[in-house]
Amino acid sequence: MKKSDKKLDTEKDSLVISKEDRSLDLRLRPRTFDEYIGQEKIKESLKIFIQAARERSESLDHVLLYGPPGLGKTTLAHIISFEMKVNIRSTSGPLIDRTGDLAAILTNLADHDILFIDEIHRLPHIIEEMLYSAMEDFKLDIIIGQGPSAKTVKLDLPRFTLIGATTRAGLLTSPLRDRFGVIHRIEYYNKEELLLVVKRSADILGIQIDHEGASEIAKRARGTPRVANRILKRVRDFAQVKEDGKISKEVAKRALQMLEVDESGLDKMDRKLLLTIIEKFNGGPVGIETLATALNEEKDTIEDIYEPFLIQCGYMCRTQRGRVTTPLAYKHLGICSQEDNSINNLQEKLL
Repeated sequence: MKKSDKKLDTEKDSLVISKEDRSLDLRLRPRTFDEYIGQEKIKESLKIFIQAARERSESLDHVLLYGPPGLGKTTLAHIISFEMKVNIRSTSGPLIDRTGDLAAILTNLADHDILFIDEIHRLPHIIEEMLYSAMEDFKLDIIIGQGPSAKTVKLDLPRFTLIGATTRAGLLTSPLRDRFGVIHRIEYYNKEELLLVVKRSADILGIQIDHEGASEIAKRARGTPRVANRILKRVRDFAQVKEDGKISKEVAKRALQMLEVDESGLDKMDRKLLLTIIEKFNGGPVGIETLATALNEEKDTIEDIYEPFLIQCGYMCRTQRGRVTTPLAYKHLGICSQEDNSINNLQEKLL
């Protein structure tokens, strides 16, 4: 496995994940649509599709969920399984590297069961082609033997549901994408939704937090519930050691300052990325390969973790020639842009 693949599998944002955090994440994960906060339109449509499938005693159509990491794609897959009252088998695209692995997984499913494949865009090409007939006809073609004596055997599969999740839907091939009957994009959360997420998580973890403290965390959570929960746990640690254990607005601010998370949710790496484009490449455009080298960071990490939020906030944009910082990034970092410097120089000459 490549170094970048390992990093993306173990770290979905700039905050470090401990073993304790992973166990807490399971406690914080909603089990039903009623517990799931946000993505209202997606929830409503999925409720309809699930109810219709259950009334017909059929399996749910194949579902594709895509969007930035940490927004709840895996959680939605498990909620669908719970609401459908069926079992779910979870795996990841890079883990299925042999045809025998896929055959073993599919043949062990029962009728209406769910197969969840995270990062489905990273499936090997030969595995993806095997999925075509499995998704469409519920049959699996397996080649037995080698050379002239090789035979093709068709295996009947249970009528299962495939739920695919990806952070990069553009990398999915058209034949695979077209076989999904339900396709949803998971959007970033707004501050009000994240506030509810923080309060719900605080209740589950038994954390004392007031409205202003929760609001401060929600404001800096990058529009992502996973980040909001991790920040909450780190602020809880700070409040426990440095304060009386209760999280107020001031306590949250001091903790977030220690974590180097600013008021817009940008962390140290976000600011480093913007400053690199501004200081080393005059604000861009700069190619992703050059930028990754300058930052000593993997290209996939930049594209999947840092860029989506920075582009969403308007701090940078992608062009055909490369990445470019915007005037909003200069303003946020307190730096004069080249245009501002030119105006100032002109004014000095006139004076």
